[in-house]
Amino acid sequence: QRPRSRLVPLPDFADAFVAEVNAAHAFGTGSLVDVLLKSVRDKSQVDVKRGDFKLEQLLPHLFMNFRVVDEHGRQLGVGRNLAALKADLGGQARSAFQALASLKVQPPSTAKVTAAASTDVAPMAPRSNARVPSAASIGTVQAHTDWSFGELPELMEIRKGDQTLVGFPALIDCGAHVVVEVFDEPDAAMTKHRAGLRRLVALQIRDALKYLEKNIPELQKMSALFMPVGTADQLREQIIDLALDRAFLIEPLPTDAGSFKRRIDEGRGRLTLIASEIARSAMQILIEYAAATRKLKDSRPSKEVADDVQAQLGRLMPTRFVLSTPWAQLAHLPRYLKGVTLRLDKLRTDPLRDAARLAELRPIEQRFLRMLADRKGVVDARLEEFRWLLEELRVSLFAQELRTPQPVSVKRLEKAWSQFSH
Repeated sequence: QRPRSRLVPLPDFADAFVAEVNAAHAFGTGSLVDVLLKSVRDKSQVDVKRGDFKLEQLLPHLFMNFRVVDEHGRQLGVGRNLAALKADLGGQARSAFQALASLKVQPPSTAKVTAAASTDVAPMAPRSNARVPSAASIGTVQAHTDWSFGELPELMEIRKGDQTLVGFPALIDCGAHVVVEVFDEPDAAMTKHRAGLRRLVALQIRDALKYLEKNIPELQKMSALFMPVGTADQLREQIIDLALDRAFLIEPLPTDAGSFKRRIDEGRGRLTLIASEIARSAMQILIEYAAATRKLKDSRPSKEVADDVQAQLGRLMPTRFVLSTPWAQLAHLPRYLKGVTLRLDKLRTDPLRDAARLAELRPIEQRFLRMLADRKGVVDARLEEFRWLLEELRVSLFAQELRTPQPVSVKRLEKAWSQFSH
């Protein structure tokens, strides 16, 4: 009510907002809620939050309807959930796109690519300041063991008939070398590109890596704790990979030979120190994991609790937990695992309390897991953020004494979910 009172009459504000977006040629760029949020803040001088927009109260037909068509105009899919459409059709689209990209890659023009202002076709609004590639090897399969392919552009245009498609180049890790490929999705390209860059770094510092592989602190002890999850080689590899990321590949990533060489020179001196820090963190996580699994075995809880705890441990501790857990969350893993141990300690004295807490948690967690399965691996930053909120909720419900960095409750997560799921 407070910000709304500063925007009356509301129809006039809405008309002005639409005119402003159109004048800036910004239709289809970014999230509508984020753009509206900024506009309301600028006009009302009130610190409006994303949660102040009650998306759950909107009727379904007010959300964008996406229609996927082929080059002949035939409809392949339609719906209001873009992530679900990507999950269903993404693999097919990616294969077709990469086959086309290998043949028809062209440097991007300096002009903006405008988005189609249609209510039923997903608009495409790539960045317009892409750099022109300086080597013809982009888009061809050519092996590289050093940065020998010129400046790597942020995006590229691929033309087919009267259509202009936007592709995202990425380095691909091939073990002994890297190649450049072009992807249709920026997130997929970035995931591959980071692994490719990591390989290219490793190829420049072979001697340092040989030393590091033999001198990771307490690797033998960690490997024994890691045995239920994976092998010593798998643990060593991901500790080194994360150390390479932290030493050489902090954002913004290098985009040409000069910036890449500077990263190599700057990172050499801190690689061993960073690897030791990661190893200490991994050791703490593995100690808490061992304590939690031992407590689960010794306490012999009911099947319902045992299945729930086992599933949680599986999500927290996949084989590549060191590398797959976001850096900011890695420091919280010991607390989440200790929360499991404390929960099992309390279970014996008050199983009814545990059952009540689990009944509160289960509906929202199951909705999350269903949506995660529906996405079929399609990355969604908001879904990833919600996943860690669920871990904080578990701490709040079962091990309150460990505290949480921010207030969490079932009610707060229900509210966040209603906004996210729309």
